[in-house]
Amino acid sequence: MPYISGFKRLEKVMENILDRLRRGDVIVGDGALGTMLMQRGLKHGEPPESYNLTRPCILEEIASLYLQAGAEMVTTNTFGASPLRLQQFLLDGEMETINRSAVEAVRRAVQDRAYVSASVGPSSKILKPFGDTEPEEVFASFVRQIRVLLAAGADLICIETMTDIVEATLAVKAARSLDSKIPVMVTMTFGKTPLGFFTLMGSSVKVASAELEKAGADIVGSNCGDGMEHMVGIAREFRNHAHVPVAIQGNAGLPVTEGTTLVYPETPEFVAGKAKELLDLGVQIIGGCCGTRPEHVRAIRKVVDNR
Repeated sequence: MPYISGFKRLEKVMENILDRLRRGDVIVGDGALGTMLMQRGLKHGEPPESYNLTRPCILEEIASLYLQAGAEMVTTNTFGASPLRLQQFLLDGEMETINRSAVEAVRRAVQDRAYVSASVGPSSKILKPFGDTEPEEVFASFVRQIRVLLAAGADLICIETMTDIVEATLAVKAARSLDSKIPVMVTMTFGKTPLGFFTLMGSSVKVASAELEKAGADIVGSNCGDGMEHMVGIAREFRNHAHVPVAIQGNAGLPVTEGTTLVYPETPEFVAGKAKELLDLGVQIIGGCCGTRPEHVRAIRKVVDNR
């Protein structure tokens, strides 16, 4: 898509993201949402999704900042908006309003200049036999959330920060049960071990890729994690095993405490350098997660445009 000075996108009706990926396009994602909300008053322990009810204008502002930085895919504030997760904050009765408001806020900001990526995070429950929650309960919770996200007009479903491959596939199947054609992206979170990269529940990149594709994911990859340094290694493994486009959205490193503030050490320049390596590997969606800001997205945008 064409850009002019300042990385302000020219208005254009967005074509299906999967068509662009099949053509070989590289798509720039946005950065952290929680980090931006904390800068705007979100308190420790307060559910970010409460802003969907009380301050949707903040969500619109953040989406606009990422759009201006060059993001082509902007995420909704619905990571923890499944009914099961909202129960922790006694907000499950507001589930429909929370999800709908989040999609509408991003759409007001980006209109048809970026994809509205509807975030679906873990349920916060542990599935049997390791925990006490039935898979059917988690599946039903995802169905309820995703139904609202689709009805509100999301362009794709982004199932993210998953560590349990069983739960991740339940989320994919929930989306597919509602819409067989909606683009579905799934990003797992991996840690580095002496034996390679594994999720907290023990799934390798190879296993995760195979199971997600089998469940119906159109795009696979990784988000969050230890920073962009490790993301290059994770991306290399995905490219070795995946048969669909790969997405990488890493943290700006691991946070350190300075006084009462969490600071993420990876600079926009560092992230841009890693974005070049991701492009060399053939990664087609590159964005940020915790600690990344519009400055990081702008740096990624420059790398992609220069390519």
